[in-house]
Amino acid sequence: MTTSPSERGVSLGMPELPAPGYPDDVRARLEADAREIISRYPDSRSALLPLLHLVQSEEGHVTRTGMRFCADVLGLTTAEVTAVATFYTMYRRRPSGDYQVGVCTNTLCAVMGGDAIFEELQEHLGVGNGETTGDGKVTLEHIECNAACDYAPVVMVNWEFFDNQTPDSARRLVDDLRAGRPVSPTRGARLCTFKETARILAGFPDERPGAVEESGSAGPASLVGLRLARGEAGPARVVHPRDGGPHDEPQDRKVHEPSPGEHLSSHDAPQDTSASDPSHPAGPVAEEGE
Repeated sequence: MTTSPSERGVSLGMPELPAPGYPDDVRARLEADAREIISRYPDSRSALLPLLHLVQSEEGHVTRTGMRFCADVLGLTTAEVTAVATFYTMYRRRPSGDYQVGVCTNTLCAVMGGDAIFEELQEHLGVGNGETTGDGKVTLEHIECNAACDYAPVVMVNWEFFDNQTPDSARRLVDDLRAGRPVSPTRGARLCTFKETARILAGFPDERPGAVEESGSAGPASLVGLRLARGEAGPARVVHPRDGGPHDEPQDRKVHEPSPGEHLSSHDAPQDTSASDPSHPAGPVAEEGE
């Protein structure tokens, strides 16, 4: 005996209608931008990624209308465009806030406080992962590695870095964003909205006065390895003798010149180990069973 789909509780539904097109004036403007983007590539379909940023800058996320536009101007199917738009997390598939606040919860940032920051912001903003505040200002999400582990824990807002964050500093950050106060990242130009960021990622210049000059580069901590590889010695550091301390006479202090291959870190304090101090041998201090 066979059963019908309705009897099995399966609803086939109606097929989804084709996405509506942009209004004529919007389409004309986007087509002019699209032609400029496509002209940069020998194969037009290579322009798909920046074109998706372009349509995202129009509505704040990649809509079915935007994907249909990309397919039309590139001669692709909407299925091909959808496959790309759904693969990359930088393309939003639903409405989101003016500021995308991403808290890195990958290994190093998490153990340095990223999990605590994310929990604090969820409670403070009253939203969960991927949700937007009622005023439409902030979308909160936890994200994978930001490639800024040397400044952990890191928060990104519209892909700009906010380094060495704490729950308190992150809370002040989102409060400033929601209040409309000017906010500048640790490295880089002052923030712009997510739509404005998307247009820049599409390959168009940041036209805000002074924004290009404000743009930063890798921070000092990120460049230590490069400096050492070039043979550039770091600054001299004062290292106290093990049998003395910070209150010894100046003549008892030694200046240590690090070699090019030596690790430089603020955590390089001498450690009492069996290798460096025989009076502190390694291993258990009591017999087994005591």
